[in-house]
Amino acid sequence: MLAARTGAAGSQIAEEHTKLRKQSGLSIGGKDKSPKKAPENGKDSSLSPSGQSQLRARQLALVREVEMNWYLKLYELSGEHTSACTTGMPHRNLGKSGLRVSCLGLGTWVTFGGQISDEVAERLMTIAYESGVNLFDTAEVYAAGKAEVILGSIIKKKGWRRSSLVITTKLYWGGKAETERGLSRKHIIEEIVRAMTHVINQGMAMYWGTSRWSAMEIMEAYSVARQFNMIPPVCEQAEYHLFQREKVEVQLPELYHKIGVGAMTWSPLACGIISGKYGNGVPESSRASLKCYQWLKERIVSEEGRKQQNKLKDLSPIAERLGCTLPQLAVAWCLRNEGVSSVLLGSSTPEQLIENLGAIQVLPKMTSHVVNEIDNILRNKPYSKKDYRS
Repeated sequence: MLAARTGAAGSQIAEEHTKLRKQSGLSIGGKDKSPKKAPENGKDSSLSPSGQSQLRARQLALVREVEMNWYLKLYELSGEHTSACTTGMPHRNLGKSGLRVSCLGLGTWVTFGGQISDEVAERLMTIAYESGVNLFDTAEVYAAGKAEVILGSIIKKKGWRRSSLVITTKLYWGGKAETERGLSRKHIIEEIVRAMTHVINQGMAMYWGTSRWSAMEIMEAYSVARQFNMIPPVCEQAEYHLFQREKVEVQLPELYHKIGVGAMTWSPLACGIISGKYGNGVPESSRASLKCYQWLKERIVSEEGRKQQNKLKDLSPIAERLGCTLPQLAVAWCLRNEGVSSVLLGSSTPEQLIENLGAIQVLPKMTSHVVNEIDNILRNKPYSKKDYRS
């Protein structure tokens, strides 16, 4: 973190910042580069709620461009040095924190230390990293701790700068002993909020968040943090896909606007259900064929599972029209939600990962018309009393 003081150097930077602001204002304006006269009442009455949301988005984009241009000019760099420029991977703030994460991340559940070899894991991380992904997610329970070890070993082997990566891990299901799992003081030093504050103050982590917590639990953690001058959570990791929408679309937006908690979502393909590979049953090499995933197999062959497969068939023409695959459409659909900071991908082969990363190219095609088409097929859009986009 840099703190600039006033003075000669500060004045020079401020002057450069002003110049860059003017330059950026011209580059984003499009056709009309001259400033427009503000309405007398201070508001643009012609803007609809969605138009106001788009205006705020453009304003934020302008601010980010000004900041980036100032930084690059200060250190005599060019835009080619930024990962977003070289890879095309968009980045978003994690909640209302200042942490910038790639809008697509790579998860390690089931795969690292389990379903795939270490060599394939390295290949997946390399593809993700070279595609602009800076967010890698793991947990102490994944493969009994092996996933964390493999991820760390690959980063060390590749020589990637640790400062360029965002690594998230999760605590709860740890070892076999009673004192090695849960969120007790014994397991993570102290009780949850106080423990996470201690971990951050000690430099062992930069931020903390929650995973699969209810909105009430998150709000309680925030209240405790504020009451005792501790550090609150910045994000919730939640399941989100075409068939699971309530929490991310109704509950989390309220938390975002009230306390700044963002959404980091997982399972965009519903554990592979949306990939289309279960359309004619459960393949032997699939995740649902594993003994420990009997619950997934039961979900697929259930009556509700058959209904979901029929809906996926109805969605296929939309994907074809947009020139993408069904998995790419599903991931882009998750990304179209501005409240989602990042979507975690889980892939067992390089081909799957490359396909899913291609959702970035589909995102601009997710117009309101396309989203409405998808909603009409799914018929599961949750009801929200308040529209936070306005």
